[in-house]
Amino acid sequence: MTDSLDYAATVLRRCDELAAFSEDEGRLTRRFASPALRAAGEAVREWMEAAGMTVRRDAIGNLIGRSGDANRRTLLIGSHLDTVRDAGRFDGALGVLIGIACAELLRDLPYAIEVVAFADEEGARYGTSYLGSRAFVGCFDEEWLERRDADGVAMRTALGRFGGSPDAIAGCRRDPADLMGYYEVHIEQGPTLESQDVALGVVTAIAGQTRATITFSGVAGHAGTVAMSLRRDALTAAAEWIIATETLARETDGLVATVGQLTLDPGVGNVIPGRATLTLDLRHAEDPVRIRAGEELRRCAEAIAASRELAVEWRSHATPAVGLSPKLTEQLAEAVAATGQPVVRLPSGAGHDAAIVSTIAPAAMLFVRCAGGVSHNPAESVTVQDVAAAIDATTRFLELAA
Repeated sequence: MTDSLDYAATVLRRCDELAAFSEDEGRLTRRFASPALRAAGEAVREWMEAAGMTVRRDAIGNLIGRSGDANRRTLLIGSHLDTVRDAGRFDGALGVLIGIACAELLRDLPYAIEVVAFADEEGARYGTSYLGSRAFVGCFDEEWLERRDADGVAMRTALGRFGGSPDAIAGCRRDPADLMGYYEVHIEQGPTLESQDVALGVVTAIAGQTRATITFSGVAGHAGTVAMSLRRDALTAAAEWIIATETLARETDGLVATVGQLTLDPGVGNVIPGRATLTLDLRHAEDPVRIRAGEELRRCAEAIAASRELAVEWRSHATPAVGLSPKLTEQLAEAVAATGQPVVRLPSGAGHDAAIVSTIAPAAMLFVRCAGGVSHNPAESVTVQDVAAAIDATTRFLELAA
């Protein structure tokens, strides 16, 4: 455990160092294809190389460090380096850095380890999550390259400036032929482990997720001269739909729905909004429930738009619920038990790269307790003892996987 504590202290120090790479002064924001993400990746590259790994960056910007011969079977360990706006410093980065620490601790395994730092999981810049892992497994939709961020910068342009290769993304696909599996360590992002006074949790499944962008289009007009009865106000339509969304989620057991962004055009105080664009994040552990809810909300948006003489556009993509590998999950539970920790099994309400990578390799996940269950927030916090426990459990898991 002494080695684990030393490595845990290094991991936490590196989390602090990565938090300095941000787009925003005074808060942590590190979005896909940003200079801040590039700088964070270069720091991670140095740490991978110091751990004896050979490192490459692929066309989408994923950073991949390999420990072990090229012709050996391979276990992937991964998570992401991008963040939401005003983020905490452990979401994603903790899993990457624990992977590097364990690759350094276990240099004589009979198989290779690849630590993958995915370039985009959050979708904060373009509203399309898992860009890094989707490219990695070969399901990247090249139409996404034409999407534009809030500043009007196309993904294709941003990726080129970042040093990626928009026209070579198909080459990011990882051949699964030699893969033993995928393993991810992540903060829980919920209160279950803390409520049970337990450091670690063995993840059993990942909830399905629908992400949508909805645009109501009406007519902008003068706030003082257009009668209320003649208005085609995009914002009031959006507001009506948001309340309907909340109502549906409250009435459906296990469903969670979040409208996290709302953008108005022209966005002027004395002008009726002509266009309102908003995002939907819809999740449930059972795909049929989530799919039905998404269809109902789309019909609701169309009905609201029709009643107000507006147009509505709906763009969405979905990630199905994922059951993690029974074999790897049992090995992970055995590893956790061997550390002296109680084995707590729980599903993940949050999405993770494991959901995508599980389409090409069996996957397992370990949760680490976070204070108050707080995540996507600067108040994210973990203890060095819990991180040491995660490193201890991970090294035992990697030895069992052999």
